[in-house]
Amino acid sequence: MIGLRHFSIMIMIRIAVIVLSVIALAWLASRHTNQTLVYVLGTIFIFIQGSLLYQYVTNVNRKLTYFLESVRYSDFTINFRSDNKMGRTFKELNQQFNEVLLAFRQARAEKEANLQYLNTIVQHIGTGLITFDSNGQVNLINNAALRMLGIYRLHQLIELKEKHPRLYDLLSNLDSGVRDLYRTPNDQPLALQAAAIQLRGMWVKIVVLQNIQTELQQQEIESWQNLTRVLRHEIMNSMTPIVSLVGTMRLIVNEDIERSTNDQEAVNDLKEALSTLEKRSKGMMQFVNAYRDFTTLPKPVFASIGVAELLQEVIQLLQTDLTQSGVLWKLSVKPETLTVKADASQIQQVLINLIKNASEAFSHQTDRLITLSAYQVDGTVMIEVGDNGDGIEPEALENIFIPFYTTKKTGSGIGLSLSRQILQQHNGQLNVESQVGKGTVFTLVF
Repeated sequence: MIGLRHFSIMIMIRIAVIVLSVIALAWLASRHTNQTLVYVLGTIFIFIQGSLLYQYVTNVNRKLTYFLESVRYSDFTINFRSDNKMGRTFKELNQQFNEVLLAFRQARAEKEANLQYLNTIVQHIGTGLITFDSNGQVNLINNAALRMLGIYRLHQLIELKEKHPRLYDLLSNLDSGVRDLYRTPNDQPLALQAAAIQLRGMWVKIVVLQNIQTELQQQEIESWQNLTRVLRHEIMNSMTPIVSLVGTMRLIVNEDIERSTNDQEAVNDLKEALSTLEKRSKGMMQFVNAYRDFTTLPKPVFASIGVAELLQEVIQLLQTDLTQSGVLWKLSVKPETLTVKADASQIQQVLINLIKNASEAFSHQTDRLITLSAYQVDGTVMIEVGDNGDGIEPEALENIFIPFYTTKKTGSGIGLSLSRQILQQHNGQLNVESQVGKGTVFTLVF
């Protein structure tokens, strides 16, 4: 404002000088005998003053033009010299132009920093994000979405048509606010939800992709827990009076029937039948109680534990059994200082169960080997338990995490279900890959 006020004053002064020069020229011409000389000198003086006024206004206009062009094209690197050649007004005007451009530079730097910050957050969150316009041009896709879809880039939505044809149709027709489900080729369930916004006069659709496998597994486990809890309750309620009645009938046989009859063989048969009934009833109650842990698993107590130490402790516990089975083992932890937040006793129980299963996965193999490996990928800790055993049949692979399902003659079918439940309480996953005749790998994902 000061610069503009000075600019106006300088314009008025220069105009006043020109007007006074004209008046003085007219007065001198009326008084001087040599009017031609007066007119020439006066005209030259007025011309000089007009030139100075023109130059002054032109310089200001030029500076304004440069300034406005720099704002228009976001070129805030221009610097106006704070010189004093055209007077103090120009110096102040230059300083104010530079201050305005500095404010623009700071605002742009702050905006770019905020965009970089938001972009970093978007690229590192676990939820997939895809934004695209009405022409199918993908404006943004984060790393989580790329991992979920198993691709390394996406520029046009139509590029999904070859690998994910149904997803392409869903994204093309998904309405704002609508939630839908899509399963990837490797059977990963993804929940899709879309929102539409108007950006720079164009409609842009934002689609959120979320892997809900953990949620589905948790619901499945809760359903099995509820079923097991009900079955256990009903079976125990039914078996308890049967066991009690068997005890009562045995007393009657021993004290009344055996004394009042001479048919000892019938009495012995009756005793044997009651004994068998009692054993089977108690066996059924023990069987049901064996699944108590599946429905009453305590909450994990989290602590930072070293993965290498954890695996070595498990190996030491099972070393005798593995040696007797003729199984070798190999341990690999990278980096050696790898740690994980977990309940040490619960994860140890999972590893013991998996290693025991692996040691029983061999039939005719002579070079029996169990590999324990741990590593980290993008902040996610992986612990793998692998073997080179018989592998798991595809139809069985789909059911091994279902409670009570087992491929062993003496198995209870609860170990893997309980292990997956423990991992889910750790906000992780228990995954499996297997090939018949080549072996199996279980992966604990934290």
